[in-house]
Amino acid sequence: MKRKVGDYLSECGDREAIRDCIYRYCRGIDRIDADLILSAYWPDASDEHGNFTAGSAREFVEHAVPILHSIDLTAHFIGNILIDINGDKAFVESYIQAFHRMRRDDGTRYDHMSGSRFIDRMEKREDEWRIARRVVVRDWFREFPDSAEWDTGQLGQALGYGRDRPLDLGLRKPGDRSYALLRR
Repeated sequence: MKRKVGDYLSECGDREAIRDCIYRYCRGIDRIDADLILSAYWPDASDEHGNFTAGSAREFVEHAVPILHSIDLTAHFIGNILIDINGDKAFVESYIQAFHRMRRDDGTRYDHMSGSRFIDRMEKREDEWRIARRVVVRDWFREFPDSAEWDTGQLGQALGYGRDRPLDLGLRKPGDRSYALLRR
């Protein structure tokens, strides 16, 4: 059966809105921006995130944010995204790779990398897509015994930005430069 152009364009818009939701979540986690994380979930959403299950978006954020503050850095990268839309509901599987710069109790650092998948049931309510239920499936992980010594900078350059200034490091909300440069 031939699809109507309007149906195709509407589905493309829905798919892009779903991807945007996933990207908002990752940015919110990496910048520790609770409002941005919450914007990816419906308030009544559940999240089975490893050894913790949250029964609401607020419960997830209240559990995750203190843990994120104990980690020096996180960076989440999205790979393949499978989107199966059925009306105002969608099944979405997103492959992710995550990098975490961790700190032990004695102050030494190590790096943790993992490959996981977000298995999401998303819902469109009032023309907006958000996560209604998330299950995180871990596929692999790797830990490195030490981390690059960021106190001395990359390639021996001091930290900050640019040729006349040292290189910038990514920071959390509100100190990260992206908050001054981006609308969100």
